[in-house]
Amino acid sequence: MKPTLLLLAGMLNDARIWAPVASRLDDAADVRVVHFPDQDSMAAMAAHAWQAVDDVPTGQDLAIAGFSMGGYVLQAMLAQPRRKVEALALIDSAIRPETPESASKRLKTLEAIEGDFAALTEQVARWGTHPSRHGDEAFMQPIRDMLREVGAATAARQTRAIAHRSDLSELMRRQQVPLLIVCGRQDKVTPPALSQEAADALPGADLHWLEDTGHMTPLERSQELAQILRGWLARIKPAR
Repeated sequence: MKPTLLLLAGMLNDARIWAPVASRLDDAADVRVVHFPDQDSMAAMAAHAWQAVDDVPTGQDLAIAGFSMGGYVLQAMLAQPRRKVEALALIDSAIRPETPESASKRLKTLEAIEGDFAALTEQVARWGTHPSRHGDEAFMQPIRDMLREVGAATAARQTRAIAHRSDLSELMRRQQVPLLIVCGRQDKVTPPALSQEAADALPGADLHWLEDTGHMTPLERSQELAQILRGWLARIKPAR
């Protein structure tokens, strides 16, 4: 029986962020993608994500991969468990809690969201991708469209939820399942140091770097990421 793979979207994302990866893994897993258009806290996002797998039989393996904010949702799901999870992956995310400095940056982000949102989406699209992509309109325009269509109200809710998230790093350290960490070498949103920090803190974590890649690895390196996830899924059975 194939495992169920739950893919959690990041901030200002919808299912499009994971689409090119999900399509490459249909043969390896029952792939489900969850995004968070209406939820205003990590707890609410976690509950929403759990609902997406309510119908998965208890005897079927469940793996969860969270991209960026989705990695924080993954951790919140573990804090309100509903069933066993057999594998966990953090993609361009972190286990470090919010700091005064990062909280201050969130406030500035809120101000930008409430100001010129169109300008913000352009900035986010460029900041979140490798510079080599910026001249490729066929690649960049769908990202701008996704950010704009997710919208300012959702962005504000998600920003506040991230700013008020709990420190669940100790809970992550206690996980005894295959752990995967993936990060773009040129990620400016959740810099590589945060992935290295998570790998150092989590026993047995498998760390992968994607070269010439920014933050949006599911779109920038979908083929490579799918292959890494495929290998991670294959680790579930031997680990049990």
